[in-house]
Amino acid sequence: MKKLLVALLLLSVSFVNAQNPIYYLLVGTYTTGGKSDGIYIYKFNPNRNESALIGSAKSENPSFLAISKDQKFVYAVNENHGGDKGGDLSAFALDKKKGALTFLNKQSTGGDDPCFVAIDSAGKNLVVANYSGGNMSAFKTNADGSVLPYAQLIAHDGYGVNVKRQEMPHVHCTVFSPDQKYLFAADLGNDRLYRYTFSPDDATTPLKPMDPAYYEIPDGSGPRHIVFSPDKRFAYLINELSGNIIAYSYNNGQLTQIQTLPSDITKTKEDKGSAEIDITPNGKFLYTSNRVTSNEIVAFKVNSDGTLLEVGRTPTGIHPRHFMIDPTGHFLLVANRDSNNIQIFTINKNYGILEDTHVTIEVPSPVCLKMVPVN
Repeated sequence: MKKLLVALLLLSVSFVNAQNPIYYLLVGTYTTGGKSDGIYIYKFNPNRNESALIGSAKSENPSFLAISKDQKFVYAVNENHGGDKGGDLSAFALDKKKGALTFLNKQSTGGDDPCFVAIDSAGKNLVVANYSGGNMSAFKTNADGSVLPYAQLIAHDGYGVNVKRQEMPHVHCTVFSPDQKYLFAADLGNDRLYRYTFSPDDATTPLKPMDPAYYEIPDGSGPRHIVFSPDKRFAYLINELSGNIIAYSYNNGQLTQIQTLPSDITKTKEDKGSAEIDITPNGKFLYTSNRVTSNEIVAFKVNSDGTLLEVGRTPTGIHPRHFMIDPTGHFLLVANRDSNNIQIFTINKNYGILEDTHVTIEVPSPVCLKMVPVN
């Protein structure tokens, strides 16, 4: 059985390598300490498991990136705190012929330590989560891709039971629903998953609270990131502190909980450090990353009813803060912040198991990965 599985894995990899296009891999990093320039751009060739550094763009602590649907613009939060180093949102033009970023402008996010930015499908609206600010800010874009000062600033209230991590609201992600009618915001600090209606053409208040305004998440969970399934029927929330995943069915702005299961299975800490969650483009497999108590990627099979079944755990480098699944769903790339590298794994199309290619990309403090095709 083991030999058969290995043969299937090798067959899957060879099949993948014959089809994949070449991509630009954009890497957001932490620049504190002076070892990183900001955003790095690599040309990634999955056919040969090769990458080449194309260039970089100066940006201070660009810890999360968003790319417009037309792939002409890139937006980065500058995760800074206090005074002249408060949070900003930076805009860049992406030259796909050269693989180069040109800085356009930046605007204050209205809160400290912005850690997430989402862009709507039309490329006209951006929403930023300000972690230490306990708020979220909505921006409009100009035709040239630059950003206007924030149009709306929404503050959250409350706190959680974990006195070290939940002393105040900490907005950790802002995610548009698949139909672009709603926006969901996970708040680690008060154990709430907020929901808003989204009006893209409203110049001053594009986001309006729904009734009820939020879903209560179990005490001490620390909701971090949410992802929707490709068929738009389900959503999955990773909770940083408890290390749990909550699965929901989804319909027209409404979430109904269908399952809770662990991502991190250690039993001793109240801060498990679970970080990222993502799902393959075909919706068959879902993955999570765990830091702090363990450094690993966990693989789950997605059942037809939206529930999850764990199928494997794969060790990574130190502090896998972020990972991404490439657009074809064949590769999973892990940003190991404290190992200063990106690991490349193949995804077995039948079982969801990760196979280490033993190819790494060395880059200082990587914390966000995005990919666009070269052509």
